[in-house]
Amino acid sequence: MQKENQTFNIAPANRLTEVSEYYFSRKLKEVAQMNAEGKDVISLGIGSPDMPPAPEVIDTLCVQAQQPGGHGYQPTNGIAELRQAFARWYHQSYGVELDPATEIQPLIGSKEGILHTTLAFVNPGEQVLVPNPGYPTYTSLSKLLGAEVVTYDLKEENGWMPDFDALEQMDLSRVKLLWTNYPNMPTGANATMETYIRLVDFARRKGIVVVNDNPYSFILNDRPLSILSVPGAKECCIEFNSMSKSHNMPGWRIGMLASNAQFVQWILKVKSNIDSGMFRAAQLAAAKALEADESWYQANNRNYANRRYLAGEIMHALGCTYDENQVGMFLWGKIPDSCIEVEDLTERVLHEARVFITPGFIFGSNGARFIRLSLCCKEEKLQEALDRIKQAIK
Repeated sequence: MQKENQTFNIAPANRLTEVSEYYFSRKLKEVAQMNAEGKDVISLGIGSPDMPPAPEVIDTLCVQAQQPGGHGYQPTNGIAELRQAFARWYHQSYGVELDPATEIQPLIGSKEGILHTTLAFVNPGEQVLVPNPGYPTYTSLSKLLGAEVVTYDLKEENGWMPDFDALEQMDLSRVKLLWTNYPNMPTGANATMETYIRLVDFARRKGIVVVNDNPYSFILNDRPLSILSVPGAKECCIEFNSMSKSHNMPGWRIGMLASNAQFVQWILKVKSNIDSGMFRAAQLAAAKALEADESWYQANNRNYANRRYLAGEIMHALGCTYDENQVGMFLWGKIPDSCIEVEDLTERVLHEARVFITPGFIFGSNGARFIRLSLCCKEEKLQEALDRIKQAIK
């Protein structure tokens, strides 16, 4: 009799050997199990905004969802209203002019953009430059698609900026893309025009496409910048942006990329063979969110500033040091010399204080002496986390 659930020796694709399960996917299962056992873990791990979008955004979604003609397939390149709203937002926020018809592509979140951009530009066996430390998905998706990942260093002593002298010395003959991310995650280093200008110059001279992932420029940051504001950048750069962080809409899965019309068309050619457009009501609600005035961002940031203070107190309680000039929705801190390994600290905090914090090694070897705290947690919970940690250390 045939046994149930027998796999008949079927093996997965070889590409799965190139990656492991996403750290947060794996670790949050452990946290969920601890919670199921009644341990009430406070998570300071992922950056999922816990505050809602503006009320008028939700109202727009509800009204538009009632329209009988809005439930069909939508264009893969996004509805005109959303592309026009993104163009206005870029002009008002960054001083960048974009043609909404040809230079903007809405995305189902930035992860999708990483996939589609890599498929559009990188052949199997070609190389991509990925920052160390950096967002793990730059590496994992590149490997899944058969690209060779080459890391470039971001170091504390350089303010977590690229070492352009080191980049100039590298063999770049097979490099197609350079991934960069400012304001930086995980380090909180802010964007600078000097860095953007040097990245554009590097891209133009080396024939490499620079992709700047820019979802954090409105969080605890009074000077949002775009790499596309550099003259000539549009010819050799792509910029991602996301409504997940800037407008408290992570579950909505709405982002965008901007570049020259040819690059956008190549990416659309990939995207149109993989998915269809987003729900029309969600796109119209996102367009409404992009109309937010300065007061909305300021109110959002007042909440983050209060949380940031408490996160700093947690760092002090753990004996960690951090740069006060960080921006974004995380706090990045260096562990004390008394800690042999960062996971010694994070595991002790998880199991003794029941607080989950992120070890920096998941972002690359240059993060091995650091931890990251998410600010996506209510103030009372952050205070409770601080109290638990103080008690555990005591």
